[in-house]
Amino acid sequence: MTLEDMLSLMMARIDSVAMSEESMKTKFDVLGRVLYKKGIITDDDIVDAVREQGKLMKAIGATQNDLSDEEVKAIAENILLWLKGDADTIKKSMEEYEQKLRELASQENKKPRLDVASPAILSELDKITKGGKPGNKLIL
Repeated sequence: MTLEDMLSLMMARIDSVAMSEESMKTKFDVLGRVLYKKGIITDDDIVDAVREQGKLMKAIGATQNDLSDEEVKAIAENILLWLKGDADTIKKSMEEYEQKLRELASQENKKPRLDVASPAILSELDKITKGGKPGNKLIL
């Protein structure tokens, strides 16, 4: 099996997992929407469930801190957007998220980079810049 075959196999597996995850998310959204519209699940139920999930995550050591009230509210609102099927608000929040990602990427590109050269390359540069004189090290 060649490296290309292995990479193709891994990419196919990743695609399969991504499709499976999307399918599960869609099923959850559909079932949640049905329960919400029938009044079986309320806004308060979602908030309480998010708070309980946060406590569970802390209890099993997956997180260090309890969720703040603001975090609980934000998570619950996001879930409720999907359950209510509020397409306009979902689109707007997705656009805002993409804009934040672009801004972060832009900021990351502006940061100075620290490149590390191998000792062999540093030795060669040292010889070139110092005329082969020992004892002086080049740091770029």
